[in-house]
Amino acid sequence: MNITIKSDHQAAGEPVNAPDAVEIRGVTKNYGTVCALSSIDLNIRKGEFFSLLGPSGCGKSTTLALIGGFEMPTSGALRIAGHDVANVPSYRRPVNTVFQSYALFPHMTIGDNVAFGLKMKGLPAAKRRTAVSEILDLVSLGGMEGRRPAQLSGGQRQRVALARALVNQPSVLLLDEPLGALDLKLRKQMQTELTNLQRKVGITFVYVTHDQEEALTMSDRIAVMDHGKVLQVGTPTEIYDTPSHRFVMEFMGSPNALSGRVSQVSGQSMMVELEGIGAMPARSDAAISEGEAVSLLVRPERIRVSRNKPVEGHFFEATLSRLNKVGFVAHCHVQHASGHELVAYRLSDGMTSTSDAVNDGDAVYVTWSDADASVFAN
Repeated sequence: MNITIKSDHQAAGEPVNAPDAVEIRGVTKNYGTVCALSSIDLNIRKGEFFSLLGPSGCGKSTTLALIGGFEMPTSGALRIAGHDVANVPSYRRPVNTVFQSYALFPHMTIGDNVAFGLKMKGLPAAKRRTAVSEILDLVSLGGMEGRRPAQLSGGQRQRVALARALVNQPSVLLLDEPLGALDLKLRKQMQTELTNLQRKVGITFVYVTHDQEEALTMSDRIAVMDHGKVLQVGTPTEIYDTPSHRFVMEFMGSPNALSGRVSQVSGQSMMVELEGIGAMPARSDAAISEGEAVSLLVRPERIRVSRNKPVEGHFFEATLSRLNKVGFVAHCHVQHASGHELVAYRLSDGMTSTSDAVNDGDAVYVTWSDADASVFAN
């Protein structure tokens, strides 16, 4: 077995004419009267780490099951590497799946678990041993062929499941919340190992998760889903910084939400007259008109709180009602005289200028730029 190492060119993108690893067009999936997916469109590029992200019941696992052939679409087209697979059974598709439960055979050795798919394909024993040895070395389990799953840790069993899927050299590897059973520290470690492994082998990974941080950390691109629909597809930076839907903005963090009315529009930038506060800047990719009632959402880390009055930009005065220190980050709860409350994050004292240290009860100035706040029509 020869593992293909992904080159810098491949990591940046395939040639223009290369087919997508997975193409989904207008796919709907119904279970009786329940619509699990509603006419979704997705293009997953060859060699990328692509995540399906959303809350429970949003349709992400159904999408993975359709790609894997465990479910068939009610309508729509599904292609893998340019080939129509809508009616191709799972065992004939160039994909493999890694599940949260690992699904290892407890009575088999690690070597036999990894070699199982190769044996079903009729690969000679000598070639199976070579392939198993290579893939176990790749996932840092070299020399463990003779152990059984019960003798391994959770992280090691997860690596065995990965090795068993990768040894078959699929065009697409499907991962259905594979780290969900691990503790937090091991989960973080495996996130790094998974992304490094994906870069080494160059195989397209389609990863299902409900963990926002996991998706942002690991993915080349992310599809955010809700109620059977794809709301936005983009890079982690695009999804987090320029959400196109209010659900995406709220799902990807805990933004502050304020009601107001647009008082001025200049391209994508605008001023919003916030109830009881005054005019503050924001932006929107959607068509928003002057006088329109909107919601302004701004993330805590985008808000600047200071005892020093800003020399430029738009701001308002407030009171620091509570300061909670979480490691090197301080959570500043500020209250405006109108009753509005916001949460802002800043570095804890000792990591900022002593002249701008803040404490409970301090009068502070609150500001943000138009690029820091997003506006959505009510």
